Amino acid sequence: MAQLTLIPIYTTKGDAEAFLLYPYLFNRNGDWIGFVTPNRDVYSVIGEFVGTLTNDPRIVTKRAIEETKPRISPPPTPKKVQLPASVPLAPLMPELSHSLIDVLLEMPEKLHTLDSGEFRQDMD
Repeated sequence: MAQLTLIPIYTTKGDAEAFLLYPYLFNRNGDWIGFVTPNRDVYSVIGEFVGTLTNDPRIVTKRAIEETKPRISPPPTPKKVQLPASVPLAPLMPELSHSLIDVLLEMPEKLHTLDSGEFRQDMD
């Protein structure tokens, strides 16, 4: 059986704040926070568009969004993952242009777990 690779997703400051186990994104606790499509679009656990995964790897979005992408159905909920004890150092990150925002650094609330976030389902 092939070993699946956990890819750290960094902030512009070089901190690993998320992990990709394709197509799922996990936070530093191993909880599911989003997913990535084959064309590198990043969505939250409720299917809302968050941004794009760059080659760095970082998650970025435009500062001014002209049109919103439609909500899509998320994949089945994955199990919590066991994160590695250490993470490789981040590559040198080029500065982002003024039109882009580092989502994990400036808007981490966009990638929340299923049991949090402003649009979560109410408990009965």
